[in-house]
Amino acid sequence: MYPKLFEIGPISIHSYGLMLGIAFLIGSTLFSKELKRQKKDENAGITITFLAIIGGLLGAKLFYIIEEWNFGTGGALSSYFKSDVLFSPAGLTFYGGLIIAIIFIYLYCRTKNLKLLMIFDSMAPAVMLGYGIARIGCHLSGDGCYGLPVNGTMWEFLGYSYTKGIIPTHPGVLVHPTPLYEMAVSILIFFFLMYFRKKTKYYGQLFFVYLIFSGAERLLVEFIRLNPKVIFVFTQAQLISIIMIVFGTLMLILWKNKTDSELLEINSIKPGN
Repeated sequence: MYPKLFEIGPISIHSYGLMLGIAFLIGSTLFSKELKRQKKDENAGITITFLAIIGGLLGAKLFYIIEEWNFGTGGALSSYFKSDVLFSPAGLTFYGGLIIAIIFIYLYCRTKNLKLLMIFDSMAPAVMLGYGIARIGCHLSGDGCYGLPVNGTMWEFLGYSYTKGIIPTHPGVLVHPTPLYEMAVSILIFFFLMYFRKKTKYYGQLFFVYLIFSGAERLLVEFIRLNPKVIFVFTQAQLISIIMIVFGTLMLILWKNKTDSELLEINSIKPGN
């Protein structure tokens, strides 16, 4: 485990923060390239990425606090708004960040008269890859998003010890390294989205597919993670995942005959033309 990689004077470089920064950098580059492919303003990509960073971090921390307060350790709500909690590299809920980032981007697109679904399509592969990269940071920091113990089970050969993590496991206890599972699946989904993006018929189709695959990935991995159950056997993240899957599926069904001539024209352009 390497929660803290190194120090530069008084500044500490944490593994999660570094991987999160790399994720946003790579994601921003891919997003801008996709806007360029669609002959859109690349500068909008920089602004939207910045809004995604602010909204993502704000929402991720806020949803983590709500989750812990309602379903975790409880206690006074004010205790979660102390500096050691707010600025800790641990305690970031992805779906919270995704929801708040979407709201910020929606408001920006409204003010700039940009097609919201076009922006979401352009961002989808980058977001999926960025999520996978950020999970490497979760693994290196041992921030608590690992899975159930595997000692004495058929999965013991996959087990990993996070005894030196930010939220350590007990000595001798091996758990599912779920961040690595999610990283691998996210990369596979990313390649599929990159392939599928040139076959879409209308704005929003790629985003709806992203919602389904991203939701399914998180829904399944939550069954072997340690997050508290909210309703029956489902965690808060799984409930959001189900909503994502259902919404994405319904939109694909309802819009199955929809076409967008502008997007079809863009997708028909061959490399080098």
